[in-house]
Amino acid sequence: MGLRNDFQKRIEKKQQEIRELELKVKEANSYLQALLDSLKLLPRDSNEANIEQVLRPGTALAKARDAIKEARKPLHVTEILKVLNKPIDKKNRVSLGGSLSGYVRRGEIFTRPSPNTFGLRELEESGPEPTPPDDELPPSFGKV
Repeated sequence: MGLRNDFQKRIEKKQQEIRELELKVKEANSYLQALLDSLKLLPRDSNEANIEQVLRPGTALAKARDAIKEARKPLHVTEILKVLNKPIDKKNRVSLGGSLSGYVRRGEIFTRPSPNTFGLRELEESGPEPTPPDDELPPSFGKV
């Protein structure tokens, strides 16, 4: 009987060890899933090379990006449609606005500084263009 009890104790000990390891694996999987879910919430890194690859040349979105880049400021969706030579109707506004909004939600390429107005992340990151200094002082300079 002593040998049988010894084996039984070893079996129970190993089963307990397996249960503890399975619990650790479950905890590790839960932690990994939380990290993956958190990663989905973060904006993707965008750089100049990536921007060109994301938008296919000749598409409405690529043309909208070019129009905003040329204007150097955010444009309203109706202004973008004018540049694209598309009719300014509800269907086109909703279609273009929805496509641009998808990129805004993912934090890629476009921004939305106000409703139905879209800008470019690359323009916001570079900041406003510096104004050249004036050579002349304002007329009110030095007066009390």
